[in-house]
Amino acid sequence: ISHVKDRPGHDRRYAIDASKIKRELGWRQTETFESGLAATVDWYLSRQDWVSRVLDGSYRMERLGGA
Repeated sequence: ISHVKDRPGHDRRYAIDASKIKRELGWRQTETFESGLAATVDWYLSRQDWVSRVLDGSYRMERLGGA
């Protein structure tokens, strides 16, 4: 956790403790931060037409669906 001066006391909500879901449901992460970031970048790069519509204001919240 990195505390920042402009939001004192707010840092706690950004930290995730996944111990309960691991313990009670047996969940384990399948992505590292790095692989998740790469997948996110790839998602946006493969949807340049959508990104352009978001940036120019013509996108009107249409759902793209899953990966």
